[in-house]
Amino acid sequence: MAYNLLQGKKGIVFGALDEHSIAWKAAKKIKEEGGSFTLTNAPIALRMGKIYELAASCQATVIPADATAIADLEQLFKESVEILGGKIDFILHAVGMSPNVRKNRSYGDLNYDWFLKTLDISALSFHKVMQTAEKLNAMNEWGSILGLSYIAAQRTFPDYSDMAQAKAMLESIARSYGYRLGKQNNVRVNTISQSPTHTKAGNGVPGFDKFYEYAHKMSPLGNASAASCADYIVLMFSDLSRMVTMQNLMHDGGFSSSGITEDIIQML
Repeated sequence: MAYNLLQGKKGIVFGALDEHSIAWKAAKKIKEEGGSFTLTNAPIALRMGKIYELAASCQATVIPADATAIADLEQLFKESVEILGGKIDFILHAVGMSPNVRKNRSYGDLNYDWFLKTLDISALSFHKVMQTAEKLNAMNEWGSILGLSYIAAQRTFPDYSDMAQAKAMLESIARSYGYRLGKQNNVRVNTISQSPTHTKAGNGVPGFDKFYEYAHKMSPLGNASAASCADYIVLMFSDLSRMVTMQNLMHDGGFSSSGITEDIIQML
């Protein structure tokens, strides 16, 4: 059921790759709720994924952009404002990648050049997106900006490796830029800390299936799906969440507040 929560709102969705990705589900839900948007991803991801299929179904324009490149981001915002017919109301930053995780480097044997690349792609790009939007005056008042995080920013999960540091930085940037944009133009900035989710990125983490099962048993509501995360994203982009900013919002079925559960006890 649609409620027209985003009727007339315009935005940019980063990171949709295929039908399993959170950004893909979010784009579908945003469209259903009346929002319009441009879609963007790095050129290599555009070749690997199905973003043009998503664009056709949502009547959206795809604008290739490397989220770590300021020139690309400037062009992205300028084109988006022109295509959408006005300033931006919402931004979804669903961007993250670790070369160390992809290439199975252990945490005690990290390639530091790759580590810096992890931080640039997965966290610093969030700052670059907001700094570009600010300099171009591209955001409407009472806009909403979201990044996607994970509880490994606060707790240790060995196989998550240097992505844990990237998520911690992402959340810190949300607080710092949330204050700045809130004071300037009432724009709110938050992160959503999502359950382990069967996406291309999630499935690339070693031992993901085992941890997914564990997290499901640790969560009284079970793991939050990509589709339910899309619902939460729509809520955070809507006017119903106008006074929420600088927060890391747990969307994990209760995992983050559970010490141990009966299901885990039985499993042990």
